[in-house]
Amino acid sequence: MSTVFDKNSNRNRSEHGMFFNWVADRGGVVIDSLIALGSFSLFVWETVVWMFTRLPRSETVWPNFYRVGVSSLPVVALTGTFIGMVLAVQSYFQFSQFGLETRLGGVINMTLVRELGPVLAATMLAGRVGSAMAAELGTMRITNQIDALSAMGAHPIRYLIVPRFLACFFLIPILTVMADFMGLAGGFFYCNLVLDIDVHHYWDNSAQFVTNFDLFSGLVKSVFFGSAIAMVSCYQGFNCKAGAEGVGHASTSSFVFSFVAILVLDLFLGIGMDSIYFAMYPEGFGGI
Repeated sequence: MSTVFDKNSNRNRSEHGMFFNWVADRGGVVIDSLIALGSFSLFVWETVVWMFTRLPRSETVWPNFYRVGVSSLPVVALTGTFIGMVLAVQSYFQFSQFGLETRLGGVINMTLVRELGPVLAATMLAGRVGSAMAAELGTMRITNQIDALSAMGAHPIRYLIVPRFLACFFLIPILTVMADFMGLAGGFFYCNLVLDIDVHHYWDNSAQFVTNFDLFSGLVKSVFFGSAIAMVSCYQGFNCKAGAEGVGHASTSSFVFSFVAILVLDLFLGIGMDSIYFAMYPEGFGGI
């Protein structure tokens, strides 16, 4: 009887130990997440303070503007063109079932201007620029270049982070406009040359359905996307762990977290923009 009792007691102790270990592991994840969130919040706050206290020199700003804006134009334009064509292909199959082919202009252009244009430009920025910024800052961290800047009296946030943030903040709306324009052009040429949709009906439906508010909504979203990409990428690179593996992890994490941030922001900004639209136009249709 004593042996059976000891076995049951040991089994209960083992089960309790497993449960406590599981709770401890989950608690550790929560604590680490809260610490990371607090560290990121302080990083963002320090960047904002430096941005409004003392702007960086132009020789540190313009190269970042060139890398973020000019160097990203070809890939954004090419991707936007094919996205417009893909929308035309997929929408035509659906709309042709109801005899609404001439409505393609309104659907394609509204989708590009309100959603796909900003999200597309932001995704390209996160993949091309965000990962590069994280890798560059991560390399500077593990080679002690950031510490050397601090030792020389140059604040790393002002010298390294603020120029990159300003470049993403100001230039992503321009990249969004480029993605919108090339997507509209790609969708139009495919509909006109391949699907043989009348030009007048195509643009007439576009003018009816796409308003200035749609363009404004997309540009507002892009500003938030660019800010999130800059902050997430710079934070990952600035807090990179040692070694080549740390740089690779920072670069990968910057894109993953940036993309998740884009989707989350897109959801809440879309809800907010729709609320503003229906508050301004209770009848559900209008433009600025």
